[in-house]
Amino acid sequence: MRFFRSLPCGLAFGLLLSLPSFSQSNSDTEAAVHAATPIRTIENPVLQEMSGLVFSKKHSDRFYTHTDSEGEAAVYILDSAGNELGKIRLEGVENRDWEDIAVGPGPEGESYVYVAEIGDNLAIHETVQIYRFPEPERLSEGASVAPEILTFTYPDGPMDAESFMVDPISGDLFIVSKRDKLNTLFRLKQSDFGKSGVLAEELLKLPFTSAVAADISQDGSQVLIKNYFKVYHWNRNLGESVAEALTRKPKELPYVPEPQGEAIGFQPDGKAYYTISEKRFNILPVLYRYALEN
Repeated sequence: MRFFRSLPCGLAFGLLLSLPSFSQSNSDTEAAVHAATPIRTIENPVLQEMSGLVFSKKHSDRFYTHTDSEGEAAVYILDSAGNELGKIRLEGVENRDWEDIAVGPGPEGESYVYVAEIGDNLAIHETVQIYRFPEPERLSEGASVAPEILTFTYPDGPMDAESFMVDPISGDLFIVSKRDKLNTLFRLKQSDFGKSGVLAEELLKLPFTSAVAADISQDGSQVLIKNYFKVYHWNRNLGESVAEALTRKPKELPYVPEPQGEAIGFQPDGKAYYTISEKRFNILPVLYRYALEN
């Protein structure tokens, strides 16, 4: 989603440069820079609009990603060093505005890849979609799959969202809105696939705005949500729902604001998180890794 689309280029770039100084002290910024490990600069033009990333549960050291609006209807496969390994084409759908991706349980507990077409910059789409397909047993260069489609609406009408995650414990699907003053957490259920007239359930308001990415660790014990300038982290207690965990005040984690960072994902063991930006202002995207302190 083009956050600065409506601003003149000079004003947008000035805003980008000035905002981190308001959101972080010098010491915080220095700590974030120290914590960020650049992994790889993405030079392939096809991948310079990456808007989501999530690590595979079935395949060690592999993650899935996708591009933003009007990109190819495909999920790309990379390794943790940023090397391109292939892609999975989604048959029968288009990339109107794919904004996030998740891996989580599907039918009978099988591991599925979920792609969230939830971007709606002008809030004009009455319905939005989640696509899902089983994680492939083998990763190949040119696979294709016909995904299942969940079509749903929001309680108060169309809205923009860019953050999506799937709970590995309950199987519930969660969406975080973007443009309201206090972003809203919504829930969908696994059983909503195959139904018509599905309405997302509003759960709670969160203490920030402009959320652009989210993830839940593979063991379900941690939650991440980021906006353009901060990364928020929650520990989740045994037996808690995601919503219950998110009622607590989040911890702010190290993050160096990127030109337009709209993707975040936990390392499979939950001991680090990765981020990447879309290309903006002729700055190529860089895949970053941040180690999580115990």
